[in-house]
Amino acid sequence: MKNAVYLSLGSNVGDRAENIVSALSFLQSSLFADIKKISSFYETAPIGPKQRSFYNIVIEAQTDLKPDDLLLFIKQAEHILGRRKTIRWGPRVIDIDILLFCRKIINQTGLTVPHKEIQNRLFVLIPLSEIAGDFVHPVLKQKISGILYDKSLTLKCQKVKIIQTNIANRSLKN
Repeated sequence: MKNAVYLSLGSNVGDRAENIVSALSFLQSSLFADIKKISSFYETAPIGPKQRSFYNIVIEAQTDLKPDDLLLFIKQAEHILGRRKTIRWGPRVIDIDILLFCRKIINQTGLTVPHKEIQNRLFVLIPLSEIAGDFVHPVLKQKISGILYDKSLTLKCQKVKIIQTNIANRSLKN
C-alpha cells in the first residue's frame, strides 16, 4: 500500500538549485517513491552559524516504505548526494527531512513525525502550504495553511525563480 509522505529538501553549498534537482532525480529514479507534487523554490537565511542562505522546497510523494525504512533510505541518499556530517546546523550540500507520513504520529529514537519544527519554520510552512495547504497536522489539528496564517515568524523566506527543470515529466514550479 502506498503511503503519502511530505519531505523538505534544502541546500546551501555549491549550486543550490542543482543540488536539489539532483536529489529529486535520485529520489524519483531510486524507486523509493513516486513524486506527486513539487513546491516552488524558496530562499531562506540559515539557522545557526553564519553561512550562505538556503534554497528549500517541499515535495509530496507516494512510497511503499515504512517510516523507519524511509528515514534510513533518506540518510543513505544524503550521503550518496554528498552530505557529510559537520557541525550542527552547518552548511549542507543536501538536507532531506521527513515532515509528514500519512497522518501518522511517530515518536521513536531518531524519528519524530510530524517533524517537530514544522510550525516554527517558514521555509517549511510556506512551500508545504503551497502544495498541501488543506492537509491537517495530526498533532496540532490545524490545516497547514491555517498554521501559516497564524504565524508571525521573523525568518525571511522568499520565492526564487529557478530555470524550468523537468523531473520525470513533472516541471518544477517557478
